[in-house]
Amino acid sequence: MEWTFGNLLWSMLAFFFWFAFLWMFISVFADVLRRDLSGWAKAGWIVLIVVLPFLGSLIYLIATPRMTAEERRPVVRQQEARGRVAGHSAADEIAKAALLHDEGKITADEFELLKQQALTR
Repeated sequence: MEWTFGNLLWSMLAFFFWFAFLWMFISVFADVLRRDLSGWAKAGWIVLIVVLPFLGSLIYLIATPRMTAEERRPVVRQQEARGRVAGHSAADEIAKAALLHDEGKITADEFELLKQQALTR
């Protein structure tokens, strides 16, 4: 086979899509196993993504529920730890908001909203 520039581009494009396809299959497969589903639900999703990989993955991504509060807790803890390491704290954010309020750049309602957001993080 003679390798022309066009053949090289088509080969690279095909490789990219195969790689993306495999990555999507592995990601969905791992997510099915990680989620707290019944055994039959896991088996059904796995059979669907094995028999119809592209369509099954798309259906799973559309039909899968959002993160539950239990799944969200570790993510929130990790974000809080990053904020503490970076030197940001709720007190710092409130102080910045108070400075903006004192300068007249934000209203009292906006200040209260920023303060509540800083305290809930």
